[in-house]
Amino acid sequence: MKKVFIIHGFEGSPNGAWRGWLMSELEKDDVYACALPMPNPEAPIQKEWVDEIARVVEHSKDDELYLVGHSLGSTAILRYLETTKIMFSGVILVSAPVQETFNRKIDNFFQVSFDYEAIKTKVKKKVVIHGGNDPYVLIEKHGDVLVKELDAEYFVIKEGGHLNGSAGWHALPECLEALNRMLK
Repeated sequence: MKKVFIIHGFEGSPNGAWRGWLMSELEKDDVYACALPMPNPEAPIQKEWVDEIARVVEHSKDDELYLVGHSLGSTAILRYLETTKIMFSGVILVSAPVQETFNRKIDNFFQVSFDYEAIKTKVKKKVVIHGGNDPYVLIEKHGDVLVKELDAEYFVIKEGGHLNGSAGWHALPECLEALNRMLK
């Protein structure tokens, strides 16, 4: 069975922004999709978020698995992929911070550098989606770096901002299109 797990970001929720829309679209094609509620989204702790992803994914390890993350949810996915033994068919990272930002509340996710080589061995297809004018996660410090390190497919949405609900993103067709290509 094809399963998509969606991870929200800092101060986010499972059904916020475009995540509910994405789950509805995938359901139309009989693809199981679930947005996980991450612990303490206002004061996130890396280990708790990684443990939650691991807990849920472990029950589905024999399925065809995909991960979609937004913002800090993408960072948590990267941290999870560093250590898991489970193989994923695809991952989509939207507005993903890969180094410290102005937000001190999430610094614990960046205390050590990412092991990109380990991450690449766990995922067949990788896509990065980033807003060209993201005010929080600057494209040249995060999106461009991530694409290079993971050798990922790249979609830049020029005026996308942080690609969150506050920026008006209640649907993200680019994410659905990338996921549909992976699912085929």
